[in-house]
Order: sequence, then C-alpha cells, then structure tokens
Amino acid sequence: MIEQYENYHKQTIRNRCTIDSPNGPLSLSIPIDKSTFVDGKCLMKDVRISSHSDWRHQHWYALETSYFNSPFFEYLQDDFRPLYERPWTFLMDFNEALISTCCELLDINPQMKRTGTYTGVTPMDDFHPKTYYQVFQQKHGFLPNLSIIDLIFNMGNEAVLFL
Repeated sequence: MIEQYENYHKQTIRNRCTIDSPNGPLSLSIPIDKSTFVDGKCLMKDVRISSHSDWRHQHWYALETSYFNSPFFEYLQDDFRPLYERPWTFLMDFNEALISTCCELLDINPQMKRTGTYTGVTPMDDFHPKTYYQVFQQKHGFLPNLSIIDLIFNMGNEAVLFL
C-alpha cells in the first residue's frame, strides 16, 4: 500500500535521492510547488512538482554523467529516460512510475495500491546493505543507501540478489 493521505514531509526520500557521482554522493531533489500547501501542510496525493525548474534535465544529466561507465547504463537508459522527459504534475505519479520501472527491471511484481484513507506509515527495520560494485568505488569506497537506480545501473539483473 502506498500511503497517499499522509502529510508531505520536506527533506525526505519523498522527493529526493542520492546517487554516486564523480565527485562523491550527489543529492537529487525534485522541487515542490508549495502554493497548494495550507499552513505548511499538504497530503502526499496533492503534492505538485514545481514547474519553475529544469529538474528533469538536471537529474537526467546527473544520471548520465554518473552512470555512463557503469556496466548496465547503456542497456537500461531507455527504460529510465522517458521518466525524465515527461512533464509530471504530481510527485506521487512520478514516484509510482519510477518504482514500477525499477520493479519491472528487477522482475518483481508487487500489487501496488494507494490507500483509500490514512493508514499510517510503518517504519522499516534496520537495513544493512550488502556491498556491490559501484562505478566510483575505487575513488570513494562503497557508498551505502544510494538510490536503487545505482544498484540497477551497476548490477543489472543481479540487482535483485542484493535486496
């Protein structure tokens, strides 16, 4: 279940991720349109992406720069590029499309549904990432807790074995 009735929390994974770049960890953030917020609050289902930024181009350029030399970028870029070419209105729609793309590439078939009412968010247990090959590992060492895109571009079909 994807919780759509919780209030948006800034500076969380809801609109950002971290990738490995030539210069080390790079945070990519999707700008949020705050005009729909009331008293600083907005339900996740209503969070709109700001149209005042070229974030889609910037994110795709960062992904190309960071993963061009990864083992699987050449084969998988056409699965991800359309997500960064399409104009998105709602953050949840982009996130859901990105999750669906990743699951499809990992051959995982979850039955994703959005909640009909607020059901709460269950905190995850401690996650202990397994080490896998990363493009800049020689330069930065292994960086845990990066976007799943890092795992997919670096490990391809074997990525699912690290989850």
